Amino acid sequence: MGWSTEQDGAAAQGGDGAEAAGAGPGEGVRARPPVALSPSRASDFMQCPLLYRFRVIDRLPEKPSAAATRGTVVHAVLERLFDAPAAERTAAGARAMVPGEWEKLLAKRPELAELFAGDADGERLATWLAEAEALVERWFSLEDPTRLEPADRELYVETVLESGLQLRGFIDRVDVAPTGEVRIVDYKTGKAPRPQFAEGALFQMKFYALVVWRLRGVVPRRLQLVYLGSGDVLTYDPGEADLRAVERKLLALWEAIRLATETGDWRPRPTKLCGWCDHQAHCPEFGGTPPVYPLEPRPADAGGAPQGRMEAI
Repeated sequence: MGWSTEQDGAAAQGGDGAEAAGAGPGEGVRARPPVALSPSRASDFMQCPLLYRFRVIDRLPEKPSAAATRGTVVHAVLERLFDAPAAERTAAGARAMVPGEWEKLLAKRPELAELFAGDADGERLATWLAEAEALVERWFSLEDPTRLEPADRELYVETVLESGLQLRGFIDRVDVAPTGEVRIVDYKTGKAPRPQFAEGALFQMKFYALVVWRLRGVVPRRLQLVYLGSGDVLTYDPGEADLRAVERKLLALWEAIRLATETGDWRPRPTKLCGWCDHQAHCPEFGGTPPVYPLEPRPADAGGAPQGRMEAI
């Protein structure tokens, strides 16, 4: 199939936006029950229900991450690269965009400056930028931007299932072949997972495929994960059965979130990932105490609807 379309292919349409875990409580944000699911928040709950609560309901602040911030900069470069005519989409030009995209991000989020606190000579920043530039350059060995005209970039998608569950998120890139087939592409700045963990990596893509199917009535022909950290490309061609299974999984997940929201019973799920969690001071697994639950819970065996019940069940 002709995903790499020539210049007479579909015109590109841009978009912008990003998903955040939420503002900290000190910013005057009132706690609200969850109203929708995104791939990131669904993954949070599957990893650890208490982590989901800290991010979505308590909205506890988290320290900036150098790796995540580098990923944001790389994504911005790969999105805006397609603003230029095809002949100007070169690896050298893309590398040159990295410092400017970092400065734009820093202007929007001044707190990111703490990533390089004490870096008086700028050596750590220079190394970090060079790593981002290397990731951008590696992408050119995996795809040829001179032969691509994305239909959408950083596309916000949102739909409501028949059950009332709202799904939403941002897709890095959507390609539409001349024959009308749709490919969903996601950039990852880390390394490709081992085969036994590939299904977890594909969950996000199947989530997006489900949303696109419900919005457009067309099952995406291909899902593609581009791993810039290792130079691998993982592809999967979904069918309706795949997406119906994902929908059932999301409905079950949302029911579990609904129950935890109503009862206030958010249990930690210890894993090796706990070592990277910013919320150990509030986690019982590390001797911490969670903040006072900001919603009014009801006993697990009580009937009736609680105050502050879920709004999109």
